[in-house]
Amino acid sequence: MTDAAANAAGPSRTIQYGSMSRDRKWALRWSYFFLVLFAIFFLMPPIYMLITSLKTSAEISAATNPWWVFSPTLDNYVALLTQNQFLVFFRNSIVVSVCVVAVSMVISVFAAFALARMRFWGSATLATGVFLTYLIPDTLLFIPLFKMFAFVRDTFGIELMNHWWTMIIVYPTLTVPFCTWIMIGYFASIPKELDEAALIDGATWMQTLFRIFIPVALPGIIAATIFAFTVSWAQFLYPLAFTTSTDQLLLPVGIITTLIKGDVFNWGQIMTGALLGAAPPLIIYAFLMDYYIAGLTAGATKG
Repeated sequence: MTDAAANAAGPSRTIQYGSMSRDRKWALRWSYFFLVLFAIFFLMPPIYMLITSLKTSAEISAATNPWWVFSPTLDNYVALLTQNQFLVFFRNSIVVSVCVVAVSMVISVFAAFALARMRFWGSATLATGVFLTYLIPDTLLFIPLFKMFAFVRDTFGIELMNHWWTMIIVYPTLTVPFCTWIMIGYFASIPKELDEAALIDGATWMQTLFRIFIPVALPGIIAATIFAFTVSWAQFLYPLAFTTSTDQLLLPVGIITTLIKGDVFNWGQIMTGALLGAAPPLIIYAFLMDYYIAGLTAGATKG
C-alpha cells in the first residue's frame, strides 16, 4: 500500500520540481534583464563623462557622434592636474573630509554606545530624535547657520564666513545623526552577554567599548566612515553658500565656479574634474563595499 502511494506521488512530485525549476529559470532571466537595464542606466553618465573628457573643445562643439572620440587627447587632464587652483581645491576637500570623518566617528561611536547599551530614561526617544534630525533638508539649515555665524562674529569677533575650515564645523550636522543611527543598529545587534560578561569581570564601560564593541562592530564603523566621507566630499550647498574666495573653495564648488565663465562652459575640463573628484569615493567603495553593506544591514539581523 505504501509503495503504491509512493509510485502515485512520484509523477506529481516530478512535475512540481520541474515547475519550480522553470520558475527559477524565469526569475533568473528577469533578474539579469533588470540588472542589465540598471547597469546601462547608471553607467551611461560616467561613460559619457569619460568620453567627453577625452575630447578637445572643438570636437565637443562639432556636430559629430557624441559617443565616439575621433581625436582622443589627455590635454584636459594635464591642464587640470597642472593648475594650482585645482590642486588647492583637492587639498581643501581632502583635509575637510578627513577631519569631518574623525569628528563624526568619535561623536557617533560614543553616542551610539550610550544609546544602544547604557539604557536610561528617554534613550529610545533620543535615538529616534537623533535620526530625525538627519531628515531636515540642507536648504533649511544654511540660513540659521548664517545667523549663527553673524552672532559669533558680532559677539566674539571670530569670522567664520569664507573659510574652508568652517566646513569642519558645519558638516558634522549632516554626518553625525546618520552615523549615530547606523552605529546604534550595529551595537544593538551585538549579544548582550558580551558586555555583561565584561562588566562582571570588572571592566568599565570605556574598556567594554574599546576592547569588545569597537573590534566586533568594525564593519558598522567602516560603513559609517564611508558615509561620512562621501557626504563631506560631495557636499555642494554649504561650500557654495559659505565660501567665496578661490583659495577657500572645495572641489565640487571650485570646479563649477572656475570652469564656467558666464555662458562659456569648458565641458572637457568640467567632465575631467568631475571624474577626478569622483575617484576617491569610487576607490573606497570598491575596496570596502562588503563592509558597507554589512554595516547597513546589521540592524535587520538583530535577535
